[in-house]
Amino acid sequence: MDKLLYISMTGARETGLAQTKTANNLANASTTGFKADFAQFRAMPVYGDGAASRVFAMTERPGYRLSGGGSITTDRELDVSLQGNGWMVTQNEEGEELLTRRGDLKIDANGTLTDGVGRVIMGDGGPISLPPFEKIDIAADGTITIRPVGAQANETAIVDRIRLVNPDAKSLYKTTEGLFKSNDTEIFENDISVQLQTGSLEGSNVSVVEELSNMIQLSRQYEVQVKMMASVEERGQALDRLLQP
Repeated sequence: MDKLLYISMTGARETGLAQTKTANNLANASTTGFKADFAQFRAMPVYGDGAASRVFAMTERPGYRLSGGGSITTDRELDVSLQGNGWMVTQNEEGEELLTRRGDLKIDANGTLTDGVGRVIMGDGGPISLPPFEKIDIAADGTITIRPVGAQANETAIVDRIRLVNPDAKSLYKTTEGLFKSNDTEIFENDISVQLQTGSLEGSNVSVVEELSNMIQLSRQYEVQVKMMASVEERGQALDRLLQP
């Protein structure tokens, strides 16, 4: 009975972790550029000094839905969406390059171009810094053109270009921040085939209906595991009564 109890206990625990993944997907159903996580269960043997006579359940995150989310038209000059495959490059506090498809861009108090949550957007020469301007235009290849403050209507200047890359999708993995890194490289090469569209955003690719169905299924699965543990307890109590003198 201890084998059944161990399997049920770990199954209930890992089902709770899978529910956390599903809840996170649902919480990000409206997050720009978010990619949904997948989860699956595995039976793993317990190794020790003797034979592996016990197994336990384990939840793992085998991958992500990398398909594009729906396009949302905003007509805002700083909103961009990637067309097809490809990524923009951002950077964390340690200087590591990370990949994002979040295109709700903004300019902070220092003139640095960031995404909607304040992560810097990288250009050809590092983080993109913009001088004061009256008008800005982001071309399909990521080139940023501005009309400086006080300039004539036909006086424009190219200040930088958003780095657009397209590494092998099989090499990518997701960080806890919802960004992506590559197992193959730490520095991403520019890809001229990646294109942007201004005035629109890419929505999350989370399927709300699918995730709600998963949540219901996982809740029922958890209840089954708890009932199995209760059954083991009842059988143990019955065995104790039989062994009483």
